[in-house]
Amino acid sequence: KDLMESIENTIETIREIDQISRTRFDEAFARINENFSQVFTRLFHGGQAFLRVTDTENQAESGLDIVASPPGQKLQNVLLLSGGEKSLTALALLVGIFQFQPSPFCVLDEVDAALDEANVGRFTEALRELASATQFVVITHNRGTIETADALYGVTVGDDSVSRVISLRLEEARAIADRADADRVATG
Repeated sequence: KDLMESIENTIETIREIDQISRTRFDEAFARINENFSQVFTRLFHGGQAFLRVTDTENQAESGLDIVASPPGQKLQNVLLLSGGEKSLTALALLVGIFQFQPSPFCVLDEVDAALDEANVGRFTEALRELASATQFVVITHNRGTIETADALYGVTVGDDSVSRVISLRLEEARAIADRADADRVATG
């Protein structure tokens, strides 16, 4: 009898946990979906995007579809977008998630590689907005992204063929450059 009561209590607890999980998922999904849609529209200067659960009957086992429509295009699965459009759409989703639940740290590796100059500006603007709550490490070769960084870290090889890590705080570098310019004007 005790064993049967224990099993029933366990089953009831699992049902309660499942219900709480579903409720929390639904709330988070709705807010993230709304955030994603708004950020997408802002990054693309129009268009629309949303997330869709692939199996509404079984959300616990379901996947998610990302549906997007940049301005002038029809709604389509994100897989059908260009490389730059995919990158910006992924960024919009990341920002939407971070607006719901910020992460203290995020590493982005070459996410700006497929972006043109105008979209790099939108990308860096979005990161700047999130930088108050999240520290970003961006691995990039894109000059526009590099120019907006607070600090740079790189690896270089010296004449002795030994690799060295170098770092530069851009605010300090800009102050040094400004002083050098002022000295040139004063002596020039």
